[in-house]
Amino acid sequence: MKEALVSKGPQVQIVDSPIPTPNENQVLIKVIVSGSNPKDWKVPNIFGGATNSGDDIAGIVEKVGSNVFEFKPGDRVAAFHEMRTPAGSYAEYALAWQHTTFHIPDSTTFEEAATIPLAAMTAAVALYLRLGLPQPWSPTPTTTPSPPTPLIIYGAASAVGIYAIQLAQRSNIHPLLCVAGRARDYVAGFLDPAKGDTVIDYRQGDEAVISGLVDALKGQGLPPVGYVLDAVAEGSSIANIGEVFRRVGERDNDGKVKGKVTFVLGGEKEGLPEGVEKSITLVGDVHTEAKDFGYVYYRYFARGLQEGWLKPQRAEVVPGGLGGVQTALKNLMDGKASGVKYIFRIGETEGVQR
Repeated sequence: MKEALVSKGPQVQIVDSPIPTPNENQVLIKVIVSGSNPKDWKVPNIFGGATNSGDDIAGIVEKVGSNVFEFKPGDRVAAFHEMRTPAGSYAEYALAWQHTTFHIPDSTTFEEAATIPLAAMTAAVALYLRLGLPQPWSPTPTTTPSPPTPLIIYGAASAVGIYAIQLAQRSNIHPLLCVAGRARDYVAGFLDPAKGDTVIDYRQGDEAVISGLVDALKGQGLPPVGYVLDAVAEGSSIANIGEVFRRVGERDNDGKVKGKVTFVLGGEKEGLPEGVEKSITLVGDVHTEAKDFGYVYYRYFARGLQEGWLKPQRAEVVPGGLGGVQTALKNLMDGKASGVKYIFRIGETEGVQR
């Protein structure tokens, strides 16, 4: 089979590799469409070597392991490949664990499905495991409105941000105070202004972002901000979030700022008030200690697609199949993607017979 190996640069080499074999708990998937993520170029830059760094799979089940009971050959599925392991999605065939594979409805295209596995799960881990917000099925009184729970989503136009908005709305979390740029109108289309949701344009400068978030809270007479998902975690986002906490953050009985912030990237996170709880959202946890969480939410995503309340991130098909991976990853590295996810139709790869 054809497989794309990504190395530092990013540089991509297409090679011939054997078709992988699933173990007893895995699914072998014929990849129809692969999605991409910024980590696909970052990981090779950090760790070196040449690896198939793709993790978003949409395709057709080819073979299943002996313990797999939910899937059979011919099923249309999407899946999250385990990061930094062999048999990723930049290939004709890829492996995924049963618990991170899910059926996709007939109404969902492979192109749409390829945008979901990593980004939507990252959003779920961030909101519910790291920030501890109410999950979508948490019982709430039907006769009384939910109290306002301001949530800042920094980088709302990213794939993680778009899915975080949708999941937060499913949990009836409002107002959503979203920071975006070129794709701000795209983000606004997911929001409910009647519940106080709004978009602040970061292109107006750091002080405009800070003031916009502060004014949104004060203008609506809302509770202090207590929760932030930073899907950027680079540049000035951390400092800006820190300043918002200082101005309108929740405080304990001693007047000390408190709250929770989760970041989608690791590294130093300086600039937040001392009392703010920081965490890193690692989507790979669903392959380790959060397996049950991943199992449940992937099936919940399938239901959301079927019912229509989960909308896939808009996608751009990069021509050439695996031959387009290098161009797409370079564009991601250069920050050219805005409110869009790059995907690849594997059948368009030179030398692939479909």
